[in-house]
Amino acid sequence: MISLAMPNLTGNEKKYLDDCIDTTFVSSIGEYVTKFEGMVAEANGSVGAVAVSSGTTGIHAALTAIGVKYGDLVIIPTFTFIASANAVRHCGADPWLMDISEADWCLDSELVRKEIQERCERRDDGLYHKERNQRVAAIMPVYTLGNIPNMNEFRQVADDYKIPLVADAACAIGATYEGAKFGALADLSILSFNGNKTITCGGGGAVVGCDQELLAHVRHLTTTARVWPDYDFDEVGFNYRMTNIQAAVGVAQMERLDSFIDTKRKVRSYYEEKLGAVAKEKGLGFFPTTDGSSCWFSGIVLPEGEKLDAAKKICTKLKEYGIEARSFWKPVHLQEPYKDCLKSRVDIAESLWQRIITLPCSTNITDDELMKTVTSVLSVMSTVD
Repeated sequence: MISLAMPNLTGNEKKYLDDCIDTTFVSSIGEYVTKFEGMVAEANGSVGAVAVSSGTTGIHAALTAIGVKYGDLVIIPTFTFIASANAVRHCGADPWLMDISEADWCLDSELVRKEIQERCERRDDGLYHKERNQRVAAIMPVYTLGNIPNMNEFRQVADDYKIPLVADAACAIGATYEGAKFGALADLSILSFNGNKTITCGGGGAVVGCDQELLAHVRHLTTTARVWPDYDFDEVGFNYRMTNIQAAVGVAQMERLDSFIDTKRKVRSYYEEKLGAVAKEKGLGFFPTTDGSSCWFSGIVLPEGEKLDAAKKICTKLKEYGIEARSFWKPVHLQEPYKDCLKSRVDIAESLWQRIITLPCSTNITDDELMKTVTSVLSVMSTVD
């Protein structure tokens, strides 16, 4: 089976893991944690990074640090992995779900501004949704597939309405915006290093940004809010630390970041080139690619009006050829825990999600595997009316 996105562990991972064991630094203190944070910060153009136990805990800590509290609203796209919404709920807040742009599959900045203008009002202690009487505490775009949306517009909206701007950049390491690294675009940005991400630590995440004081607060929160050297704690904190073992894997991965991103982009281009003819014949689309995208996943999009189960059937047939292909995110407003959440227009997300098919895109995928994947897709699509 050619897997969808396998970790590429062919560098110094084993060497650095052995070093952790030999030195006994296997927990949350060690040279690899410090080195990994520095490498992540540099790669994203940030003044610093706080390594954490997962992308989800990173979002929770970031939202807490910028002041999201119980009963607040956080604007997020409905088309995202459910962790984005879960982290909002972990703060005791509610997601305000909005639609995406067809151009990049990211939160629609024009819709966000329109909804705030029409449905919110400024009060002494913040911006409030008039009907819900809930404070709008943050805007959190998601860098879908490593695409970075119109962050200049999001920054303008955030500044106009005095709302913090946080970015769920879980899969976007290596992406750029207007030719520059994205670390300064939002107040805080959060990365994930799960096993299927371009860079993995087996798990883990990081919070990056260019506000030293804000990053220091995130670090304080994620290390139990302890005031050293005694056992004093000045707020409710979290034990969200990354281990030295995880960071050791991360350091080895970061040493090859440029080559990994290059492979991801080449895979995207390969599929578009080799499947271009059948795409034109069958009305297929490809994943959107913004300038500077890190191209985390690649695949095809079935045309509108296709039968609801068409993508699943195609994935099943591809597995018979030894190709792992999968569907993608089901919108948050269709998920059981969030079906009653406040939402605005969501028609693009609803139309899109069941038509997406992700194809193998590991950073160590071979030319033969790519060729087999394309041949298999062509064979399967030839049987589709």
